Amino acid sequence: MQFRLFFFLFFSCMFFACGDNDPVPSSTVPDLPLSYRDGITRLSDDSLAFVLFAPGKKNVYLVGDFNDWQVLDEYKMEKNGDRFHIKIGNLVAGKEYTCQYLVDNNVLIADPYANKISDPWNDKDISPAIYPNLIKYPSGKTNGIAMTVSSQTDNYNWKIDNYTITNPQNLIIYEILIRDFTAQRSIKGVQEKLPYLKALGVNAIELMPFNEFEANDSWGYNPSFYFAPDKAYGTSADYKAFIDECHANGMAVIMDMVLNHSYGQSPMVKMYQTDGTVTTDNPWYNVTSPNTSYSWGYDFNHESPCTQQFVDSVCAYWIKEYKIDGYRFDFTKGFTNKPGDGQAYDESRINILKRMTDEIRKRKKDAIVIFEHLADNSEEKILAEHGIFLWGNLNYNMNEATMGYIQNSDLSWASYKQRGWPTPNLVAYMESHDEERIMFKNTAYGKSVNGYDVKELATALKRTEAAAVIFLSIPGPKMIWQFGELGYDFPLEGNGADRLSKKPIRWDYYDEPNRKALYDVYAQMIALRKNNPVFATSDYTIDLTHNFKYIVLKSPEETVVAMANFDVIPVTKDVLFGTAGNWKEHFTKTEITTISDTEAIILNPGEYRLYFKE
Repeated sequence: MQFRLFFFLFFSCMFFACGDNDPVPSSTVPDLPLSYRDGITRLSDDSLAFVLFAPGKKNVYLVGDFNDWQVLDEYKMEKNGDRFHIKIGNLVAGKEYTCQYLVDNNVLIADPYANKISDPWNDKDISPAIYPNLIKYPSGKTNGIAMTVSSQTDNYNWKIDNYTITNPQNLIIYEILIRDFTAQRSIKGVQEKLPYLKALGVNAIELMPFNEFEANDSWGYNPSFYFAPDKAYGTSADYKAFIDECHANGMAVIMDMVLNHSYGQSPMVKMYQTDGTVTTDNPWYNVTSPNTSYSWGYDFNHESPCTQQFVDSVCAYWIKEYKIDGYRFDFTKGFTNKPGDGQAYDESRINILKRMTDEIRKRKKDAIVIFEHLADNSEEKILAEHGIFLWGNLNYNMNEATMGYIQNSDLSWASYKQRGWPTPNLVAYMESHDEERIMFKNTAYGKSVNGYDVKELATALKRTEAAAVIFLSIPGPKMIWQFGELGYDFPLEGNGADRLSKKPIRWDYYDEPNRKALYDVYAQMIALRKNNPVFATSDYTIDLTHNFKYIVLKSPEETVVAMANFDVIPVTKDVLFGTAGNWKEHFTKTEITTISDTEAIILNPGEYRLYFKE
């Protein structure tokens, strides 16, 4: 088995999901027809081939609508080494069928590579408005999740066939949870809001996981099937139309992908499981997670060639079939078998992650690869040097600044240069799905001195404007969590809120003047970043440690100085402008003249300025 799997890794085309795709070389799957590959393969208008990789299993039967769910000898799959395969014909062209594998006469599963599933528990709750004509689960015929198959070809006609990301190190990424973004709670609903996002200046959308996850109401970090878009948000065509429209509007689409773990509905778990624990012969998962602090579900063994092949197949599939532009990988710190909490430098993990990234870029050379790593900087530096982008969490320190608590408000780690990285591959963010909202904490816990009260809504929003100016002046890609630009202030958890629960959708905030003012600051800053190369310069200095924070950006053509006072009292600061001359403030259009490299500037609490040298 091991020899064949290593051979498979290096020589296969690494694409095995349903559809008309390049065939796998016959040498990778001995004794199988050339066109067969893991999963379901369309052979003609009336025939399909099924291949299940199941090392150590004795027999597999295909049961489904086409044989009235009977275990019949003619549907017993032929065993070739570690794979079982069968071809079925006489299907009605374009008709959908549900079916399952019966493994060793005791486990019913859907194919791990299925691009659509039939769920006995959750499909009935999906509205026809979101998924019209959804095939009904065959109740009374079987149990557990089944796969939905068809010999029909994909008929989606792409408008944008080959979208290219031109400047990945200046991305403005907007993170979206489809469920909580629009009243429709669907991918079509998100598509309707693309004009809003384009006006804001967003050039990349990061969708939280939308491959099939357990149940319908979820963040998506409980994945079950990796090749199927979750029906709770729409049809396959809906997702493709959304991505196509994003590309037409100059926006890349980044898919949040969970390959650290999966849960009990995964067929790869179910095939090798006893009393809720995976068995030692499971080709993909560790029996127990080596991470002593952070573990969820069933832990992938990323040192296994079987897991590596599966990972490469997943990543290749979405790039080819859905034209995804890249991935944000959840908890990459867990992609290791080294015991511990994952924080320390880990060379084995570096090698695993580099290999995965290289395989992705064989399929799409400009693919964006982002890691939620948050590990030792020495390791993140090596990954950044390999062209990988890494999440940079500013939430706590930035929120301390906006609340007026200066002691823990150092923002220096938002600078890739401060980390010693040679490239701006740091995706800094003030908020994400995992972090508390800036505005909630401002209004709940903000500091108050002599009548200046951060808890007051207008004051809290103004201080968030200051945060946006500083945040968006730092070179390198940035991420905005949905509605951050409107000062969303419903808590992540606490005050009656559950972390994973549905959150209020507040598009009405756009019509509130103080919140719209925050949106306008975001939009102006993003436009400046796009139109002024100085915001991408490597020649910049920062002073982000104290109450009065500033950044000086320099290019041969321009010098820009951003500054803000996060104290709750007026502060005077000697700002190193770097040159004497005339300066114009962007927001107020007021002008000053500096007579030396350094100028004393007085800012009121929460005040910010953005000076351009004239």
